This record gives sequence, C-alpha cells and structure tokens, in this order.
Amino acid sequence: MANTPQAKKRIRRNDRRAEINGNRLSRIRTFVKKVESALAGGDKAEAADALKAAQPELARGVARGVLHKNTAARKLSRLTKRVSAL
Repeated sequence: MANTPQAKKRIRRNDRRAEINGNRLSRIRTFVKKVESALAGGDKAEAADALKAAQPELARGVARGVLHKNTAARKLSRLTKRVSAL
C-alpha cells in the first residue's frame, strides 16, 4: 500500500489515466469494427469511407500513447489491403 503522499497521488492519477486510455482504445476499436462490418457486408464504398474515418483515430491513438506505432501501422495496412481487395 502507498505510504507517501506522492505515491497516493500516483495511484489516483494512474486510475484516471487508465480510464481515459481505456475509453480511447474502445473508440479506436469501434472505428475498426465499422470497417470490418462494411467488409463483411461487401460494400466497398462504405468500407473505404469507414477506413478513411478509422485512419485518423489510429494515428491519434499513437500520438496519445495508447497504441504502439507499429501496431497501428499493421492494423491500417491489413485493413487497407482488405478494402482494396474487395
């Protein structure tokens, strides 16, 4: 258990950051799922639009430190490949 005031503050801060980061990650997953559902539906135009919306979300996740740069690049690359193959 934390004894010093600074350690107690870090626990409070870490809890707040974990909640915010969880919300950000959930938002990114939602955008990715929209692309995947459009792909499953076979609608190329809708999938392309969803991909266009998901791309800045992934980039924002990298900028905020929620996702690793290579993870976002890999996800974006795979989605782009699937959309173009449609």
